[in-house]
Amino acid sequence: MSSPESQPSAGPVEDLPAVAPQLRALRRRTSLTLEAAARAAGLSPAHLSRLETGQRQPSLPMLLALARIYGTTVSELLGETVTGQDAIVRAGDMEPTRAGGWTYWQAGASGRGMQALKVHVPHGSQGDIVRVHPGEEWLYVLKGRLRLRLGGTTHLLAPGDSAHFDSLTPHRIVAEDPDGVELLFVHTLLQSPTAALCLGPLTGEMP
Repeated sequence: MSSPESQPSAGPVEDLPAVAPQLRALRRRTSLTLEAAARAAGLSPAHLSRLETGQRQPSLPMLLALARIYGTTVSELLGETVTGQDAIVRAGDMEPTRAGGWTYWQAGASGRGMQALKVHVPHGSQGDIVRVHPGEEWLYVLKGRLRLRLGGTTHLLAPGDSAHFDSLTPHRIVAEDPDGVELLFVHTLLQSPTAALCLGPLTGEMP
């Protein structure tokens, strides 16, 4: 896999005067040296220094990598602010989205480092998929029972139960009951699209 610095230069982000000071401020906020941040992002220290001083504009892959390292969003790297009206999400505005058999309702404002969803997981859907990605996840069971596999351990969660875990721990989510399970779900996914999160089906059944 190529590093952000080796990505083609055809897709730089143009006209971003706030990027350079934001990059430096966020790196200092996380107490990372220039060398440590550059190494984690797959950049040379000289290249990151040029980004922080405005001599170079970052490409989107660079912004995604730096957002993950600094524990923030691309929106914050660009100096964007979220308006006050985005603080409230009305039930009538929560349009369902379906993907991979699951149904999602956006329960929080977009463009933030923490994303909140209400999720319905049907029985037998995606139960053979293992996910692993940077960030954290928190889920709360609203209705039905959930079988959660974290690493080598399986947990059965009932309504009112919750789980909070590092998303780098391989995890699988399965609805235990025929009617499926409803969850409140919060994650800090900062880097990868959903398709990049799946290690793929495993052989054998979840114990």
